[in-house]
Amino acid sequence: MEQVRELAHALKKAQHAVVLTGAGASTESGLPDFRSKTGLWKGIDPVSLISLSALRRRPVEFYQFYRMRFSHLWGARPNPVHRVLAALQEEGMVKRLITQNVDGLHQAAGSPDVIELHGSLRECSCLTCGRTFPSRLIDVDVKTAADIPRCPECGGMLKPGVVLFEEPLPPDAIETAFDEARRADLFLVIGSSLEVGPANQLPLLAVQSGADLAILNLTPTYLDGHARWVIREKAGQVLTAVASELGILPRVENRRTEDLG
Repeated sequence: MEQVRELAHALKKAQHAVVLTGAGASTESGLPDFRSKTGLWKGIDPVSLISLSALRRRPVEFYQFYRMRFSHLWGARPNPVHRVLAALQEEGMVKRLITQNVDGLHQAAGSPDVIELHGSLRECSCLTCGRTFPSRLIDVDVKTAADIPRCPECGGMLKPGVVLFEEPLPPDAIETAFDEARRADLFLVIGSSLEVGPANQLPLLAVQSGADLAILNLTPTYLDGHARWVIREKAGQVLTAVASELGILPRVENRRTEDLG
């Protein structure tokens, strides 16, 4: 509880608190992570299945994998992690929220201007004409090449609105994220193993720029030794306790959220 009190106090006095969330922020909503024993990548080579070249060479398996992801996504609701962070933004205690997640749950909880480093599963885009559409267009049963979802405008192949292996991160998003890390006087990592670059460099940059670092993650990260607070408990429980300490828990519990169905 001492770390919770200290973290709540740090949030209250911070001038520019920035948060980075990873897959662990959404597991309490029933969404699987990637690297755990039950994660999405269990038993597969992600580069061979969810890369840009895999989309072109193995489209049937590619779309089948993403349909499985959609089956977890639709109907998911924000959990306490998302709701507390949205409330902290509303209170002005968190200035910017950066996420590695593609599920849209931060927005469903009411967070504004989320920096999505890896894109979003809420939309898809055409590889030929570049138009974007709701991702329901690619949530289809693909058994043969004839079933591959196509652009309703030009007939090109549609891809999820996420950053695939072999694709660069959105330049505006990553540039803004690095600017925010430099500005931060408090940087929180929530539910990220910090194994994926360049997002895993953001908290290090923040520390090098003078920020205090808090890491809420169930497993160790390479930056634990640089953090002022390391809490290896469920992030939802920790943030709920922080919200209670700050006196904003009723606002968290009464927040209206949306599901993703």
